[in-house]
Amino acid sequence: MHALLFEKFGGPDVLHWGERPDPIPASGQALVRMRSVGLNFADVYRRNGNYHLSGTAPWILGYEGAGVIEQAAAGDSLFPVGTRVGFADMPYANAELVAVDLDKLIPLPDDITFDTAAATLLQGLTAQYLVTDSYHVHRGDVAVVHAAAGGVGQLLVQMLKALGATVLGVASSATKRTAVLAAGADAACGYDELLVQTQQLSAGRGADVVYDSVGRTLGDSLAAARIGGTVVFYGMAAGDPDPVDPRLLMDRSLTLTGGDLWNVLTSASIRRERAAALFAQIRAGKLQPNIAARFALSDGAKAHAYLESREAIGKVLLTL
Repeated sequence: MHALLFEKFGGPDVLHWGERPDPIPASGQALVRMRSVGLNFADVYRRNGNYHLSGTAPWILGYEGAGVIEQAAAGDSLFPVGTRVGFADMPYANAELVAVDLDKLIPLPDDITFDTAAATLLQGLTAQYLVTDSYHVHRGDVAVVHAAAGGVGQLLVQMLKALGATVLGVASSATKRTAVLAAGADAACGYDELLVQTQQLSAGRGADVVYDSVGRTLGDSLAAARIGGTVVFYGMAAGDPDPVDPRLLMDRSLTLTGGDLWNVLTSASIRRERAAALFAQIRAGKLQPNIAARFALSDGAKAHAYLESREAIGKVLLTL
């Protein structure tokens, strides 16, 4: 098979299209021929050497994608050859063939394309738990979303609006703020306007919930929340947050909670139930992934450079 490979850490230029032996599925695994792969900043961090990589070089990136069962797992009847599937959490996805654990396979309905699955599974399931598990959104809630033009951010804005929330999206440029409004946010602002805009949108009360994936903005997120409000911390795109004095939480009765998708997707049945709910929202027109660009997987270096340029608004896909 061919795969997007790299032997040393560095910029996009370390990536190259090369040949590797076909993966041999272990017990409880099926072989998937990939059709579309989601590119995420985690792939960039691993390429740079900032995230853990198992095994030895040459390495293969990628955790999310969609394709067709090429070889069924022994004794399994749920995923026969030819079944259309997706997954959000299986390594080595940047290849023509990927061995995937059966419990991580998600069957794709006929009306969900490979690109749609690759563009929504990881980030859509993340947005989903943020509005259901980390904080239960109620109609009329005022919600603030950091990095609202990002892959999770745009889906999160749409889910919040579907639940009846009033949404302020925070983004770093005018172009990105336009995309946030197009996703359905009631208002959009830059980071320097966060507190003022939150007060205006909430009639001086503060936000019921603030979703923070930036990290360095955590202090502002806590300040933007109302008395008794909630801040959901689920990422550190701009670096580690400053320490939080627990007396601040006590004084304003604030809730600061963390979120991680892998603490939610704890079984095959939960994974598939949540994915089915995600697909239902897409089918109903309540959720529309924004695909920023498609690159051939063999041109993965160009895709990485584009993602790192910060010009991408929406999901970048690698196709086969």
